[in-house]
Amino acid sequence: MAEETIFSKIIRKEIPSDILYQDELVTAFRDINPRAPSHILIIPNKLIPTVNDVEEEDELALGRMFTVARKIAKEEGIAEDGYRLIVNTNSYGGQEVYHIHMHLLGGRPLGPLLMS
Repeated sequence: MAEETIFSKIIRKEIPSDILYQDELVTAFRDINPRAPSHILIIPNKLIPTVNDVEEEDELALGRMFTVARKIAKEEGIAEDGYRLIVNTNSYGGQEVYHIHMHLLGGRPLGPLLMS
C-alpha cells in the first residue's frame, strides 16, 4: 500500500488549506507556493502515487479532475485567455509529492514551457 502524503491530510481537512472544490472523488486547493497568479492543485481523494500506478478503476476520478479544472478555470476568470494543466511523474518528471496531482496554472502568459 502507498504511503500517506500531506495531500491525504488536506483531503481530510486535518491541516489548513484553501480548498476550492471537494466531492467524493477529488479535492482542489490553492498551491502554497504558486508559480502563476492562479495555481491550483487537483487531486484524487484516493491515494494514487504516480501516473504509473493508475488503474482502470481510477478513470472516473481522473476524468473528474479535468471537469473540475474546467469549472475552476472559469471561476478564476482564466478560461478564456487560457491555462495550463500539468501532471508530473516520478523524479525526472519533477514530481515532489507522491500522490498524483494536476497543476492548474493561469492568469498570465506562461510561455512555451513553465520552468521553476
